[in-house]
This record gives sequence, C-alpha cells and structure tokens, in this order.
Amino acid sequence: MARICATNKTKTMLKKIFGTFGTRLLNAICGFITLWFGTHYLGDEAWGVGGVVLLDVSLLLIGVEFLSGSGLIFFTPRKSFRTLFKISYIWATLVVAFYALIMYICSLIAPKVLDEFIPEGYHCMVLILVFIYSIHNFNLTTLLGKERVGTNNILFIIQFMTQMFAMLFFIFVMNIRDAHAFVYSLLTGYVVGYICGLTQIWQYLKEKGSESIWQTIKEMLRFGTIIQVSTLVSMLNRRLSYLIIRSFWGDAHVGVYSAATQVSESPKLIGLSIAMVQFSKISNLTDNDLAAKITIKLVKMATLLTALCMLVICIIPTSVYSWLFTSNFAPMRAVMISLAPGIVFMAAHMVFVHYFSGTNKPQYDLYGALIGLAVTIPSLYLLIPPFGMVGAGMSVSITYFSIVLYNWIIFRRLSKLTAKELLVTKDDVKNIITQVKEVFKI
Repeated sequence: MARICATNKTKTMLKKIFGTFGTRLLNAICGFITLWFGTHYLGDEAWGVGGVVLLDVSLLLIGVEFLSGSGLIFFTPRKSFRTLFKISYIWATLVVAFYALIMYICSLIAPKVLDEFIPEGYHCMVLILVFIYSIHNFNLTTLLGKERVGTNNILFIIQFMTQMFAMLFFIFVMNIRDAHAFVYSLLTGYVVGYICGLTQIWQYLKEKGSESIWQTIKEMLRFGTIIQVSTLVSMLNRRLSYLIIRSFWGDAHVGVYSAATQVSESPKLIGLSIAMVQFSKISNLTDNDLAAKITIKLVKMATLLTALCMLVICIIPTSVYSWLFTSNFAPMRAVMISLAPGIVFMAAHMVFVHYFSGTNKPQYDLYGALIGLAVTIPSLYLLIPPFGMVGAGMSVSITYFSIVLYNWIIFRRLSKLTAKELLVTKDDVKNIITQVKEVFKI
C-alpha cells in the first residue's frame, strides 16, 4: 500500500513537472517568435534597449520580493492568505514609491547616471512594470504555495501569449518600430495575467488567521531577505556582463549578446520547471530525508535533459542563426557555445537552491551567489577584453561551475548522501522512461 501511494505521488509530481515543462516550452517558442520579429523589425540596438529595460525591471523587483517573492511559496501553507495579501500589496506600493523618489532625486542631481542605469525615456515605464508584475507574481507564487501548479501554468501561458500578440500588434498595427513595442507588450502581458489571476486567488481572501501581522513580516523578511540578496548578487553577475559589453561596443552588441542568451537559456526551462514543482512539494513536506532523495533524482533529470538540449542548440550552424535573425546576429552561435556548460550547471543549481529554500535553509543560496560574484568580477574583466561576447559566456560557465560545486558540498553535508548518488545509472534512465510512460499512458 505504501509503495502504491509513493508511486502515485511520484506520478502526480511528474505530471506537474511535465505540465510545467510544456508551459515553459511554449513560452520558449513564443519567446523565439518574439525574438525573430524583434530582430527583424526593431533591430539590434532597439532589442538591446528592450533587454536592458527588462533586466532593470528584474533588478528592481528584488526590493519588492524581500517580502512578496518566491518565499510566499513557503509561507502560503503556514499563514493565512489574507495576511499575506495585505503585507504584499502594501509592501509593493511602498517599494515602488521609494524607487520613484530615488529616480526623481537622481533626475535632478545626476540625470546621466540615471540614464546609464535605465535607458532614457523609460523611467516611468520601468516603475509601472515593476508594480504590475509584483502583484501579478503574488498570484502566481501563492498558487504554487497552494500546490495549484496547473492553474499557475495557465496564468503564465495567458501572460506570455498576450505579450507575444501584443508586440505584433504594436509593430504591425500601431507601426511602433523601436524598443517601445517590446516594453508595451510586457506591460500588456502583465496586466492581463494579473486580472486573470485575481479570479483564481479571490476565494482565499476568506481565510482568517490569528497570527500577528508584525510577527509574520519579521518571519517573511528574514526568509525573503536571504533569498533576495542572493538573487540580487546573481543579477549583478548578469548585469556586469551587459555593462562591460555596452561600455566596449555599445547597445548593438548588447542586443546580440541578449539574443544569444535568450536562445541558449531556453533549455533552462527544464531545470526551472523541475525546481518549481520541487519547491512547491518540498515546502509542504516535513521529512528532510525524503526531500533530499527527491532532490538528487531531480538534479540528475535536470542536468541530463538540459545537456541534451544544449547539444542540439550548439550543433546548429552559424548560417542558420544568421538566416533566422539577420546577419547582424551571426556571432550568436559562438556565444551560445561558450554559455552551454554554464546553462547545464545552472539547471543543477536551480534544483539545489530550491531544496535549500524548501527546507528553510535559504542562506546557502546566498553564500553560493557570493562565491559566484567573487568569480564573475575577475573573470569578466579578464575574458571580455580579449574574447568579447564569447568571453562573457565563458565567465558565466566558470561562475556556475563554482556555484554548483559549492551547492553540492553543502547538500552532501546536509543530506549525508555520497557522490555516487550523482551518477546517472541505467536504472535511473529506466525509471524515468517507465514513469513517463505511466504519466502519458504510452
């Protein structure tokens, strides 16, 4: 009976993983279509500006997510929804208002510095995007905390499909042929996704809790601060490469590097899909040994599948990328080859990190990110001048190798598992194939 129950739980988790993977795959396809239209109708410089705006939004979101980020997945099963709703909305409003004040002061005393960080003319739009995505992301993360992975996936599909069609509308109907077409499409996708998400989370506002709001804030801040500081450090790793490339060659090269990163990171959706379901599952577990065993299996699945996808991406000839994205983007393939090992390491890293967070040990993610930053800074300055964008890709691979090495050392110490557990065996492959057949009833 216990074995049957365990098998059913495994099958359910695999269904959620494949459902999430299918969603992320569809997102990657839509992203590819968006990239094609962006490179052909907006150009490399406009695409570079759009990439910087999106990166700025991601960076500023870290301040909001100190209280209302992925930590909500951990707290949703433990706190009343109404309490989390109040805290998250008030916090998002205060943080965005603080950003607006800082930007206003910078516009008065150091406008050039502000324009260096956020492209000129996009300051207000960045603030709006940060706020709308914050409340949209609240819906997504709390649904994961409720283990409603399928609903989360549907909302995400609505977001990125709306985003893709909106960009086509702005390009061909509104005849907008600069970065605004991409930025407006982001806003449209976030707004539509948020409105649809409200219909799914509204029922939980009836939940009443007796917990103290201030005590809850303290717990969320402790948990969220560690996660978001580590996210901030990781974002700095990425932001530095953009800044250095931009300082040497300008926005056009940033556009090419951004496009190469977008394509090469598409297999990242495998590790992300696995990690999202893993985090949702582990956050609702009390057995750390079981959590560790689930994690090691998922690490092997994520790295193996990601490596296979990266192999396919790397063997595609340069002429194909030049044909798809115009000759300006021909250097993409060399950049993607340099990024490939890093993407594989990143897949393992995401699974390890969600194990740490799901077992209430998020500090190890922060320590790993700091190690990565310590590797990133010298490697970027050593590799970008002689190798350009390829050097930036090499830096990413070296950085994630060092982070995953640290992740494994800590995981082994916590779980007591040995290095043999990392080896992919025939039994592992057979079990995955068997479980996949059972999920899809092949």
